[in-house]
Amino acid sequence: MKIQLLFPPHWNPVMPHLALPTLTAYLRAQGLEVAQRDLNVEVFDAVLTRDYVTRAVERLRRMKHHPAPRTMLESALADGPQLAAQVETAKTVFRSPAFFAGPTSLPAFLTLIQSLQVASLPFYPAALELTRYVPHAPEDSRQSLMVAARDPQHNLFLDIFRRGVLADLKAAPPDIVAISVPTLSQMLAAVTLAHLIKVARLPCHVTLGGPHISMLREQLPRTPELFDWIDSAIVFGGEVPLTRLVETLAAHGDLSQVPNLIYRDGRTVKSTPVENAPYPNLLPDFAGLPLDRYLTPTPVLPLLSTHGCYHGKCGFCNVGYGGPQTFCQIDAEQVVGHMLTLREKYGARHIFFADEAFTPHNLNIMATKLADLGAPIHWCGCARFDHGLTPDLLAQMAAGGCRMLLFGLETAAEPTIRRMVKGTQPEEMSRILRQSAAAGIWNHAFFFFGFPGEMLADAQETVNFVYAHQDAIHSASPGAFLLERYAPAHREPAKYNIRHIHTDPVRDLAIYFDYEAASGIDAELAETIAERLLAALPYKQWGQFYSNDIWRFLYASDLRERGKVLPLWLESETS
Repeated sequence: MKIQLLFPPHWNPVMPHLALPTLTAYLRAQGLEVAQRDLNVEVFDAVLTRDYVTRAVERLRRMKHHPAPRTMLESALADGPQLAAQVETAKTVFRSPAFFAGPTSLPAFLTLIQSLQVASLPFYPAALELTRYVPHAPEDSRQSLMVAARDPQHNLFLDIFRRGVLADLKAAPPDIVAISVPTLSQMLAAVTLAHLIKVARLPCHVTLGGPHISMLREQLPRTPELFDWIDSAIVFGGEVPLTRLVETLAAHGDLSQVPNLIYRDGRTVKSTPVENAPYPNLLPDFAGLPLDRYLTPTPVLPLLSTHGCYHGKCGFCNVGYGGPQTFCQIDAEQVVGHMLTLREKYGARHIFFADEAFTPHNLNIMATKLADLGAPIHWCGCARFDHGLTPDLLAQMAAGGCRMLLFGLETAAEPTIRRMVKGTQPEEMSRILRQSAAAGIWNHAFFFFGFPGEMLADAQETVNFVYAHQDAIHSASPGAFLLERYAPAHREPAKYNIRHIHTDPVRDLAIYFDYEAASGIDAELAETIAERLLAALPYKQWGQFYSNDIWRFLYASDLRERGKVLPLWLESETS
């Protein structure tokens, strides 16, 4: 049987997601015929062209009534032709060493941003942006989602999919189309694909999978209408269930025997028992993906050194998506072997680890082996403020090619740390930030305001901590707390100071929820604090490098290679 794996927009068009290469490696190891396509990068590559931007401007001129603000429309009509002429050159800049030259890449970055605005304007208020997709209707409502998937007035993906992937599927129909949906922002594109396949009456089984689908495993059986467009959905790890699905369909067998499956039997949607198979830990297979079309000057590939989180207790985090908590550490020598193989096969000198958090044990072995090899690969990933990150280990990591660490700081207020069950200490956070910076590693900090029960003084303590460590933080992502499905705070609200969770029956596919805390600052104030902090940030002359983690990682790597001082987040950067 022929399997087509598809990865829909929206995901930053800078690096492949790990989902498809992981599935591809496993399925091919089973002797199955697999093709993988990253429709995310294909969509961006199609939109960011002279032809597409020109056609968008022409469409705007023909529209008699347009709901967008007049100034936005006038700007698009005035600037559109020039942007169309420049957009493909701008892509070339980001795919070349010119990316690292701030005076060259900043105009290219602005061209990309503005070209996406013009290209999206015919579908207003929907918008395709570099960092997100703004839908015109809620993606967490089954009703609005199914309407939006068929709406040519607002759905940018419809025409692109018809001209591209659908035409290819018609020419050579696969037996199974498996669509990976890691995030909520990809749900519209995924359902649009499924709808087009079914309307075209292609003789293939359409299945959805990925983390977002796992989070909806209790909701999907209550939305049988979606199963007019999809034949099944796979939850949690997809390697074994998808293989079993292929075998069952080939034998015309009983879908009830496929684990982790949601499917419709007649008019009833059923779910099969979840089986937890061991992680295969194969080298991801990127063959067939257009690595030269991502918006980076050199390939950056994702990899894992662990599955799950070795702490796994944070009240705000839904790691595991409410399933059985499993943690698996991949042998560090195998990880290094995979890194070296990815460099040899694909020319990837930059590896972005998608782990929830490195373990100090693996870091010690990885850093030592890579330092002994002369640091042939630059790498980065997420880390906890763990006492195991000693000064010697951090120095060895830098010597072994570690160029950036992303820390979940979350809060510096000890009462909030305890409520979160974060398991960190401000003193240790302080030590690690300063010692990591001293080793030459770029420190990125994630933190947020408004965890239930957090007082204004607690939020101020976090702000004070960040400013007190402005000599050791190179970039940061402040935000406001979100209550996410299956996080401990969602599953046990009273334990986390939540008085009431609001549920909207219309939002029947929701994964984020409004709530009322028993005490502390509310969500609106938390958002205001984050916005005011961002508004007060100093000027960054080359802000394009801070737009996503991958560009930031490449920027840090290049600065280190050239012996330049790493800029600090809370200092102006003017040269």
